[in-house]
Amino acid sequence: MAAAATHQGSTNPPNPTVYVKNLEERIKPDQLKEALTEIFSEYGNVIDLVAKTNLKAKGQAFVVFDDTEAAKRAIEEVQGFELFEKPMVLDYARTRSDATVQKEGNAQDFEVHKRRRLAEKERKQAAEAAEAQKKLKRPAAGAAPEIGAGRPVKASRGAGLKSSNPAAGAVIPEEYLPPNKILFVQNLPEDYGVDGLTAIFGRFEGFREVRLVPGRKGIAFVEYEAEAWAISAKEGTAGMTLGDEGRLVKVVYQRQ
Repeated sequence: MAAAATHQGSTNPPNPTVYVKNLEERIKPDQLKEALTEIFSEYGNVIDLVAKTNLKAKGQAFVVFDDTEAAKRAIEEVQGFELFEKPMVLDYARTRSDATVQKEGNAQDFEVHKRRRLAEKERKQAAEAAEAQKKLKRPAAGAAPEIGAGRPVKASRGAGLKSSNPAAGAVIPEEYLPPNKILFVQNLPEDYGVDGLTAIFGRFEGFREVRLVPGRKGIAFVEYEAEAWAISAKEGTAGMTLGDEGRLVKVVYQRQ
Protein backbone atom coordinates (compact mmCIF):
# COMPACT_ATOMS: atom_id res chain seq x y z
CA MET A 1 0.00 0.00 0.00
CA ALA A 2 1.56 3.26 -1.08
CA ALA A 3 1.37 6.22 1.23
CA ALA A 4 -0.51 9.24 -0.08
CA ALA A 5 1.49 11.66 2.06
CA THR A 6 4.97 11.84 3.53
CA HIS A 7 5.19 11.12 7.24
CA GLN A 8 6.17 14.15 9.26
CA GLY A 9 8.55 13.85 12.22
CA SER A 10 6.68 12.75 15.33
CA THR A 11 6.92 14.64 18.59
CA ASN A 12 6.00 11.47 20.50
CA PRO A 13 8.48 8.67 21.26
CA PRO A 14 8.17 5.50 19.16
CA ASN A 15 5.92 2.90 20.78
CA PRO A 16 3.62 0.06 19.62
CA THR A 17 0.45 2.20 19.58
CA VAL A 18 -0.56 4.23 16.51
CA TYR A 19 -2.84 7.23 16.97
CA VAL A 20 -5.16 7.73 13.98
CA LYS A 21 -7.22 10.87 13.41
CA ASN A 22 -9.25 12.59 10.67
CA LEU A 23 -11.48 9.53 10.36
CA GLU A 24 -14.99 9.79 8.94
CA GLU A 25 -17.23 10.43 11.95
CA ARG A 26 -20.45 9.21 10.32
CA ILE A 27 -19.21 5.63 9.96
CA LYS A 28 -20.49 3.20 12.59
CA PRO A 29 -17.81 2.10 15.11
CA ASP A 30 -18.00 -1.60 14.19
CA GLN A 31 -17.63 -0.83 10.49
CA LEU A 32 -14.74 1.54 11.19
CA LYS A 33 -12.91 -0.99 13.40
CA GLU A 34 -13.32 -3.68 10.75
CA ALA A 35 -11.84 -1.42 8.06
CA LEU A 36 -8.94 -0.30 10.25
CA THR A 37 -8.16 -3.87 11.31
CA GLU A 38 -8.03 -4.98 7.68
CA ILE A 39 -5.65 -2.16 6.76
CA PHE A 40 -3.28 -2.27 9.72
CA SER A 41 -3.08 -6.05 10.01
CA GLU A 42 -0.87 -5.94 6.90
CA TYR A 43 1.93 -4.40 8.98
CA GLY A 44 1.95 -6.61 12.06
CA ASN A 45 -0.06 -8.33 14.75
CA VAL A 46 -2.79 -5.99 16.02
CA ILE A 47 -3.51 -6.84 19.69
CA ASP A 48 -6.09 -4.10 20.30
CA LEU A 49 -8.00 -1.43 18.39
CA VAL A 50 -10.02 1.33 20.05
CA ALA A 51 -12.31 3.55 17.96
CA LYS A 52 -13.57 6.55 19.90
CA THR A 53 -17.36 7.01 19.93
CA ASN A 54 -18.01 9.97 22.25
CA LEU A 55 -18.76 13.28 20.54
CA LYS A 56 -15.55 15.07 21.56
CA ALA A 57 -13.27 12.25 20.42
CA LYS A 58 -15.08 11.01 17.32
CA GLY A 59 -12.92 10.57 14.25
CA GLN A 60 -10.04 9.14 16.28
CA ALA A 61 -8.74 5.64 16.93
CA PHE A 62 -5.80 3.80 18.51
CA VAL A 63 -4.25 0.76 16.83
CA VAL A 64 -2.07 -1.32 19.16
CA PHE A 65 0.59 -3.60 17.67
CA ASP A 66 2.64 -6.14 19.59
CA ASP A 67 5.90 -4.37 18.67
CA THR A 68 7.14 -0.89 17.80
CA GLU A 69 8.58 -1.85 14.40
CA ALA A 70 5.10 -2.77 13.15
CA ALA A 71 3.78 0.60 14.33
CA LYS A 72 6.66 2.37 12.57
CA ARG A 73 5.96 0.57 9.28
CA ALA A 74 2.26 1.37 9.52
CA ILE A 75 2.85 5.09 10.16
CA GLU A 76 5.31 5.34 7.27
CA GLU A 77 3.13 3.53 4.73
CA VAL A 78 -0.45 4.34 5.74
CA GLN A 79 0.11 8.06 6.42
CA GLY A 80 -2.36 9.99 4.24
CA PHE A 81 -4.12 6.88 2.94
CA GLU A 82 -7.78 7.67 2.26
CA LEU A 83 -10.36 5.73 4.23
CA PHE A 84 -14.01 6.53 3.48
CA GLU A 85 -12.74 9.40 1.30
CA LYS A 86 -10.76 11.07 4.10
CA PRO A 87 -6.94 10.96 4.40
CA MET A 88 -5.84 9.40 7.68
CA VAL A 89 -3.35 11.30 9.85
CA LEU A 90 -1.08 9.00 11.89
CA ASP A 91 1.37 9.41 14.74
CA TYR A 92 2.67 7.44 17.70
CA ALA A 93 0.34 7.63 20.71
CA ARG A 94 1.52 9.90 23.53
CA THR A 95 1.26 7.16 26.17
CA ARG A 96 1.41 3.38 26.28
CA SER A 97 -1.90 1.63 25.77
CA ASP A 98 -3.57 -0.63 28.32
CA ALA A 99 -2.96 -3.62 26.07
CA THR A 100 0.78 -2.87 25.81
CA VAL A 101 1.23 -2.41 29.56
CA GLN A 102 -0.73 -5.60 30.24
CA LYS A 103 1.40 -7.50 27.73
CA GLU A 104 4.78 -6.19 28.89
CA GLY A 105 4.28 -5.83 32.66
CA ASN A 106 2.72 -7.63 35.58
CA ALA A 107 -0.67 -7.15 37.24
CA GLN A 108 0.65 -4.49 39.63
CA ASP A 109 2.18 -2.45 36.79
CA PHE A 110 -1.14 -2.58 34.96
CA GLU A 111 -3.10 -1.38 38.01
CA VAL A 112 -0.70 1.56 38.54
CA HIS A 113 -0.98 2.43 34.84
CA LYS A 114 -4.80 2.43 35.01
CA ARG A 115 -4.79 4.65 38.09
CA ARG A 116 -2.44 7.15 36.45
CA ARG A 117 -4.60 7.20 33.33
CA LEU A 118 -7.73 7.77 35.41
CA ALA A 119 -6.00 10.55 37.37
CA GLU A 120 -4.99 12.27 34.14
CA LYS A 121 -8.54 11.97 32.81
CA GLU A 122 -9.98 13.49 35.97
CA ARG A 123 -7.44 16.32 35.91
CA LYS A 124 -8.47 17.09 32.34
CA GLN A 125 -12.17 17.06 33.28
CA ALA A 126 -11.44 19.42 36.17
CA ALA A 127 -9.58 21.83 33.90
CA GLU A 128 -12.41 21.75 31.35
CA ALA A 129 -15.00 22.35 34.06
CA ALA A 130 -13.01 25.32 35.40
CA GLU A 131 -12.67 26.78 31.91
CA ALA A 132 -16.41 26.37 31.30
CA GLN A 133 -17.12 28.19 34.57
CA LYS A 134 -14.84 31.04 33.56
CA LYS A 135 -16.57 31.41 30.19
CA LEU A 136 -19.94 31.60 31.89
CA LYS A 137 -18.70 34.33 34.23
CA ARG A 138 -16.81 36.27 31.54
CA PRO A 139 -18.86 39.27 30.23
CA ALA A 140 -19.14 39.75 26.49
CA ALA A 141 -16.96 42.45 24.94
CA GLY A 142 -18.64 45.84 25.23
CA ALA A 143 -21.43 44.50 27.43
CA ALA A 144 -22.80 46.75 30.14
CA PRO A 145 -21.85 45.75 33.68
CA GLU A 146 -24.47 43.79 35.58
CA ILE A 147 -26.50 45.49 38.29
CA GLY A 148 -24.68 45.10 41.55
CA ALA A 149 -21.33 44.50 39.87
CA GLY A 150 -18.46 45.27 42.18
CA ARG A 151 -20.39 44.42 45.33
CA PRO A 152 -18.99 41.68 47.53
CA VAL A 153 -20.69 38.34 46.98
CA LYS A 154 -21.27 35.92 49.81
CA ALA A 155 -19.46 32.63 49.31
CA SER A 156 -21.68 29.56 49.37
CA ARG A 157 -21.07 27.34 52.35
CA GLY A 158 -21.02 24.18 50.22
CA ALA A 159 -19.31 21.47 52.20
CA GLY A 160 -17.72 23.97 54.55
CA LEU A 161 -14.49 24.03 52.57
CA LYS A 162 -12.99 27.18 51.08
CA SER A 163 -10.82 27.43 48.01
CA SER A 164 -7.13 27.92 48.73
CA ASN A 165 -7.13 30.63 46.06
CA PRO A 166 -9.55 33.40 47.05
CA ALA A 167 -8.93 35.17 43.75
CA ALA A 168 -10.16 32.21 41.73
CA GLY A 169 -13.08 33.20 39.53
CA ALA A 170 -14.58 29.72 39.18
CA VAL A 171 -15.52 27.02 41.62
CA ILE A 172 -14.92 23.54 40.29
CA PRO A 173 -17.80 21.13 41.03
CA GLU A 174 -16.82 18.47 43.54
CA GLU A 175 -17.28 15.70 40.97
CA TYR A 176 -14.50 17.21 38.84
CA LEU A 177 -11.92 18.02 41.49
CA PRO A 178 -8.44 16.79 40.51
CA PRO A 179 -7.19 13.70 42.34
CA ASN A 180 -5.04 13.96 45.45
CA LYS A 181 -4.26 11.65 48.33
CA ILE A 182 -7.05 12.90 50.65
CA LEU A 183 -10.71 11.95 50.22
CA PHE A 184 -13.62 13.99 51.54
CA VAL A 185 -16.45 11.73 52.69
CA GLN A 186 -19.97 13.15 53.11
CA ASN A 187 -23.48 12.07 54.19
CA LEU A 188 -22.22 9.59 56.77
CA PRO A 189 -24.58 8.13 59.39
CA GLU A 190 -23.99 9.83 62.74
CA ASP A 191 -22.92 6.59 64.43
CA TYR A 192 -19.97 6.05 62.07
CA GLY A 193 -16.74 7.07 63.79
CA VAL A 194 -13.05 6.49 63.21
CA ASP A 195 -13.21 2.75 63.84
CA GLY A 196 -16.11 2.13 61.47
CA LEU A 197 -14.59 4.23 58.69
CA THR A 198 -11.16 2.67 59.20
CA ALA A 199 -12.73 -0.76 58.73
CA ILE A 200 -14.09 0.40 55.36
CA PHE A 201 -11.31 2.56 53.94
CA GLY A 202 -8.47 0.62 55.58
CA ARG A 203 -9.14 -2.24 53.15
CA PHE A 204 -7.48 -0.24 50.40
CA GLU A 205 -3.72 -0.18 49.95
CA GLY A 206 -1.84 2.85 51.21
CA PHE A 207 -4.40 3.77 53.90
CA ARG A 208 -3.00 6.22 56.44
CA GLU A 209 -5.77 7.60 58.68
CA VAL A 210 -9.35 8.83 59.14
CA ARG A 211 -9.90 12.35 60.48
CA LEU A 212 -13.23 13.57 61.81
CA VAL A 213 -14.17 17.24 61.99
CA PRO A 214 -14.88 18.46 65.55
CA GLY A 215 -18.43 19.76 65.84
CA ARG A 216 -19.43 18.49 62.39
CA LYS A 217 -21.33 15.26 61.92
CA GLY A 218 -21.68 13.25 58.75
CA ILE A 219 -18.31 14.16 57.21
CA ALA A 220 -14.74 12.89 57.45
CA PHE A 221 -11.39 13.02 55.69
CA VAL A 222 -9.53 9.85 54.70
CA GLU A 223 -5.85 10.12 53.85
CA TYR A 224 -3.71 7.71 51.82
CA GLU A 225 0.04 7.54 51.31
CA ALA A 226 -0.21 8.40 47.63
CA GLU A 227 -2.68 9.75 45.10
CA ALA A 228 -2.90 6.41 43.27
CA TRP A 229 -4.19 4.63 46.37
CA ALA A 230 -6.79 7.36 47.00
CA ILE A 231 -8.01 6.93 43.42
CA SER A 232 -8.40 3.20 44.03
CA ALA A 233 -10.34 3.78 47.28
CA LYS A 234 -12.62 6.35 45.63
CA GLU A 235 -13.42 3.90 42.84
CA GLY A 236 -13.95 1.06 45.33
CA THR A 237 -16.44 3.01 47.45
CA ALA A 238 -18.47 4.55 44.63
CA GLY A 239 -22.19 4.10 45.28
CA MET A 240 -21.59 2.84 48.84
CA THR A 241 -24.54 2.96 51.25
CA LEU A 242 -24.26 2.84 55.06
CA GLY A 243 -26.50 2.68 58.11
CA ASP A 244 -29.98 1.32 58.69
CA GLU A 245 -31.44 3.94 56.35
CA GLY A 246 -29.07 2.96 53.56
CA ARG A 247 -27.54 6.42 53.16
CA LEU A 248 -25.72 6.97 49.89
CA VAL A 249 -22.25 8.12 50.92
CA LYS A 250 -20.51 10.67 48.71
CA VAL A 251 -16.75 10.34 48.29
CA VAL A 252 -14.81 13.08 46.44
CA TYR A 253 -11.27 14.41 46.50
CA GLN A 254 -10.44 17.09 49.04
CA ARG A 255 -10.56 20.57 47.55
CA GLN A 256 -7.03 21.99 47.50
